[in-house]
Amino acid sequence: MDTYIIGIAGASGSGKTTFVKELVKKFTSKEVCLISFDDYYKERHLQPLDDNGIENYDTLESIDIEAFESDLQKLKSGESFTRKEYDFNNPDYKTEVKEYFPTPVVILEGLFLFSYESIYKKLDLKIFIEAEEHLRITRRLERDLVERGYTVEQTLYWLRKHVEPAYKTLVHPYKSEADVIIPNNKNFNAALDLVSGFIKHKIQ
Repeated sequence: MDTYIIGIAGASGSGKTTFVKELVKKFTSKEVCLISFDDYYKERHLQPLDDNGIENYDTLESIDIEAFESDLQKLKSGESFTRKEYDFNNPDYKTEVKEYFPTPVVILEGLFLFSYESIYKKLDLKIFIEAEEHLRITRRLERDLVERGYTVEQTLYWLRKHVEPAYKTLVHPYKSEADVIIPNNKNFNAALDLVSGFIKHKIQ
């Protein structure tokens, strides 16, 4: 099977995960497969520490890129695989074991997706989702407090010490390398229609 690979990157809070979820809803599991970097974070004790001894998940070393590449290669070779969903270090977060199957189109989604040269070279289409800084911060706060059970203090610390510095060095510099840039300050409806239409054409 010839696999068409789409990579979707962008800042934390830009809405890339929401965009991808809405995009995948438009296709069957036999047409499109989604792999997210979120499910490839290394265990907490393997994460690098910042100057204050706090785990920093916003580094290239935070992701098990070897496992990610291995699983991607399985799909390209016509093999299926399973992967346990990441729990964001929240014991109350209900995780499941996901099963992935080969499809004509594979979508990769991740914060630093374009920063890994080995992954970047495999992408047939590169999409970058952006949003204004105040919106990114607001969305990140809402997500961490409501969905992941973190405190305001934790989230603000991560934003200041980890998230924004990583955005400036590992995310934003690759914006100009994207084939498509989607602004998500109000909504992404028009872009969603365009990208889904393109994928349908590729599948046909």
